[in-house]
This record gives sequence, structure tokens and C-alpha cells, in this order.
Amino acid sequence: MKLFQREQRSLFGEILDWMLTPLLLLWPVSLALTWLVAQEIAGRPFDRALEYNVQALAQLVAVQNQRTVLYLPQPARELLRADDSDLVYYQVLGPRGELLGGERDFPPPPDDATLSGEVRLRDAEIHGQDVRVAWTWVPVDLPGTPPALVQVAETREKRSVLATEIIKGVMLPQFIILPLAVLLVWLALVRGIKPLSQLEERIRARKPDDLSPLDERAVPLEVAPLVSSVNDLLTRLKDSIATQKRFLADAAHQLKTPLAGLRMQADLAQREGANADELKQSLKQIGRSSVRATHTVNQLLALARAESSGKTLPRHPCDLAQITQEAVQDLVPRALDKRIDLGYDGALPGTPGAMVTGNPTLLKELIRNLLDNAISYTPSSAAQPAVVTARVLADPIGGVVLLQVEDSGPGIPPAERELVFQPFYRSLETNVDGSGLGLPIVLEIARQHDAQVHLEDAHPGAASPGVRAVVRFASAPAGADRSGVAQAAL
Repeated sequence: MKLFQREQRSLFGEILDWMLTPLLLLWPVSLALTWLVAQEIAGRPFDRALEYNVQALAQLVAVQNQRTVLYLPQPARELLRADDSDLVYYQVLGPRGELLGGERDFPPPPDDATLSGEVRLRDAEIHGQDVRVAWTWVPVDLPGTPPALVQVAETREKRSVLATEIIKGVMLPQFIILPLAVLLVWLALVRGIKPLSQLEERIRARKPDDLSPLDERAVPLEVAPLVSSVNDLLTRLKDSIATQKRFLADAAHQLKTPLAGLRMQADLAQREGANADELKQSLKQIGRSSVRATHTVNQLLALARAESSGKTLPRHPCDLAQITQEAVQDLVPRALDKRIDLGYDGALPGTPGAMVTGNPTLLKELIRNLLDNAISYTPSSAAQPAVVTARVLADPIGGVVLLQVEDSGPGIPPAERELVFQPFYRSLETNVDGSGLGLPIVLEIARQHDAQVHLEDAHPGAASPGVRAVVRFASAPAGADRSGVAQAAL
């Protein structure tokens, strides 16, 4: 329960609510319990006085001439009835129920009352007033005669006055203590929450480029995990910003080369005295540079799409064998231009266990980049054509689908197999034009699909060991529909 509702949650207000709400709710309960205890305490001395009066009145019951009588002198009768604020009633009944003295209209004792000589107490009502009654049975010194009944009743005015005085004595100081307690709770919370305010001030005072960790020792122990999480976020943010800066610098460098070539060839084409052959050669160079720049831009866009869209694009059960065959068919013309034998081997479309859950567009982009890399970095000639093979292997029992793309090229040294997954990294031993973004795109798309990628020799021990890129997927659950296959063909 909250005493104060706020549009935005406040830690200070939340703690204050949970501390003050029980305090303010328990205060009326404490008042009621104090009232009950005060009534009990206030009634005890007056109950003892009633018991004394009953015992004194019982001693005045005697037997005379075989009759039970009450010897109550007038002064004693007046003294019994005398009281400043309460009315006192009494009644003495003989063994046969005859009235020996006192009030005739007096409530009788309960039916289940025992006839012992013990003084008993009860609450009753006389003439419309609440009274406290003390009563006892007095044995009569006559054989076979039942005991006489003696009752004394008193209104409750003095009891209420005394209980009220006790309540005032107990509760009035609480009206001073309660606001003081609330003030002390408020001050304690202000002091306790002050380290958070100081932490906020230190963060606000930082420069925008200051991503250094916060000092965990300068905050309370309870706030240290939060500061540690913020420090972890700052570290990851710093690394992300550094990666982005490096990525932008590398992208600018990669684009600068083809753009500089375009500018140089355009200047050569415009020089005076250039003949038709030179002009044609310049135009060819301009075309190659524009293709290279376009390819680099497309690769950059593909990497950005893989990094940012993997969680937003829909995922479906996809037939990896069918998507791979379509990617192979798309790159056949390029492979023929380079005299490369490009083919597919492995599971056929519709094979059980070849289904994976993912985004068909990104999966096709992954396969195209693996094939494009293999075609680009595998030397081939008419006398000795190179071979590039795509393969999908399904393991329904193990729940694994393997995508393999291997070539017959020179291979990648083991020391560089981790480096080639970094953006813009290119081996110095190759003279192939490229942006160095193909494998980073593959790695990012695989990560979005919870898949693992690794490189190995396709033909270990051979002069040209080649490269086999292996992507390990988890197969889609059995019975999954193939709604994503149609989208992959788009």
C-alpha cells in the first residue's frame, strides 16, 4: 500500500512509503490496544473494592430465631451507597429468595453459577446503566438450608475516567514522538540516499568523451553492483565506439583508392592529345574502379544490415539445401568467367534434418559471401581449372546441419584464420581486389543465427591445401513448416 502515488517511481519515495505506511497504520491499532489494556488496568482496583464490599456485606448476614436476617445499620447503609461519581447498588436474598435488603430489581446471577463461597464478578445492566457486579453465596447456619445471595453493583464512571487518564498519559506523548519519528526517518533517508546524488553529480560533471570506469569504492556496498554494471557498459561502449571509428577509417580508406583511381583516369581521359585507344583504356579503368567502389559499398551495407537487423527480421524454418543451391546457381556465370568448376554436393532440398530456423535473406547472403570469397581467391586456368564446392550435410539424430564451402586454392595459413574475420583484413600474399568484408559478414550473420564458423584445410598435406569454411547450425524442430523457403527464393 502506498500513501503517495507518483507518475514515476522514486527510490526515496518508495522507501519512505514502506517505512511510514506501517507506522501510520499501526498507530491506530496501538491506540485501540492501549485502550483495552487501560480498561483492564483501570478496572482492577475497583473490582477489588467491590469484592471487599461484598465480603463485608456477607459478614452481616446472620441467623436469628431460625430465620436468616441482615444486620445493616443505617450509617453503614448510607456509607455503602456514598460515592462521588458512581451509583452503588446492593441486594441480599435469603435462602428461599426473599429480599433481606437492597434493590429488589437486581439482575440475577447466571444459571450456571456455582454455589461456592467465592466472590465472582460479571458485567450487567441496572436501570439502563452498565454496571460491574460482584456477588457471592453466603452459607447459612441452618441444617438443609441453601446459601444466601449477596450482590453489590457499581456504575462504571470512575473506571472510564481512569482509563481515559491512562490513555491521555500514554498517547499524548506519542503525538509529539510520531512527528519526530517521521522527521528522523526523513533525515535518515536523505542522508542514506546522498551517495546516489553524489554519484549522479559526478556522472553529470563528466565530459561527453570520458568513458573511464566509475570508482566503485566511493559508493555504498549496495550500490556497488550497479556501478560495476555501469562500468561494464562503459567498457563495452568504449570498445564499440573504437570499433566504429576504426571501421569508418578503414571504410574511408577502402573507398579512397577506387575514387582516386576514378579521378586519375578521368584526368587522363581529358588531357590534350589523347587518342581513341587511350581514351578507351581510361574508360575501362573508370569502369573497374566504379565496380570496385560499388562492391565495397554493397559489402558495407550488407555488414551493417547483418549487425543491426538480425533481431528484427522475421525468422522461419528454412531449407538450407535449397537456399545453397540457389546461391550456387546465382554465381555460376561469375565462376565460368574465371574458369572455375562451381558445384553443389550434399543433401537435396526437402531432406529431413536440413531445415534450420533463420532469416532466408541473411542466410543466402552468408552463402553468397562464402562462395564469392572462394571464387575470388582461387586461381584457375584453362589447363588446370579450379574447383569450388558447396555442401550441406544433415545429421537428424544429432540435430546439426553443416554448411561447407571448399576450394582448391592456396589456402589460409593457420596464423591468419582468426584475422580474416576482422573487417578489411586482407592477406598480403594475395593480389586479389577485395574489400576484406566478406568473412566478417559471414561471421556476423552466423552469430545472429547462433551458429559457429571455422576454417580448415580442404586437402591437408597437398601443395594447394585449399580452404574449407564450415558453418554449424542447429536443425529446426521436426515437423516445422517450410514457409521460409518461398521467401528465400525471392
